[in-house]
Amino acid sequence: MNLLQRFQQIKAFVFDVDGVLTNGDLLVLESGEMARVMYVKDGYALQLAIKQGYTILVVSGSAPSAVLGRLNKLGIREVYFEIKDKQVFIRKWIEEQHLAPESVLFMGDDIPDLPVFDEVGLSACPADAVPEIQQKAIFVSGYTGGRGCVREVIEKVLRSNDHWGNDAQVAST
Repeated sequence: MNLLQRFQQIKAFVFDVDGVLTNGDLLVLESGEMARVMYVKDGYALQLAIKQGYTILVVSGSAPSAVLGRLNKLGIREVYFEIKDKQVFIRKWIEEQHLAPESVLFMGDDIPDLPVFDEVGLSACPADAVPEIQQKAIFVSGYTGGRGCVREVIEKVLRSNDHWGNDAQVAST
């Protein structure tokens, strides 16, 4: 199966947070709170995918953060933090959703994400993922984490299924 066919089969996206939906930087504030940076253009693609009927799951090993509010604002309701074994969690989620593994795209960037690649039909990573992830990923984005890699994979899936286009009803905030 070629790469375009793999993108065409996707019905659900699963994203890691730090290093994928964010750029991986942590700004530690005086209060002890840690701030992350997210990309508005990724937000547009996430909203459009939801509007087009795709499922989006966000899974992170880190503690809950303000990222949850941002993702909820974009319409993403399935967001899970402090997941220590992403492989088991995502395998169970795929079963519960009655999804075929080949219809799921997972994007991760670091060693804890590696086992998840065995559970999905299309494994992807940002351009700045660690070498082990880049070597195993089926698709390596031309964009880094938190700077367009999420939009790139969503856009490829939506375009391959004629679901991409201008939609004035989707906010880019």
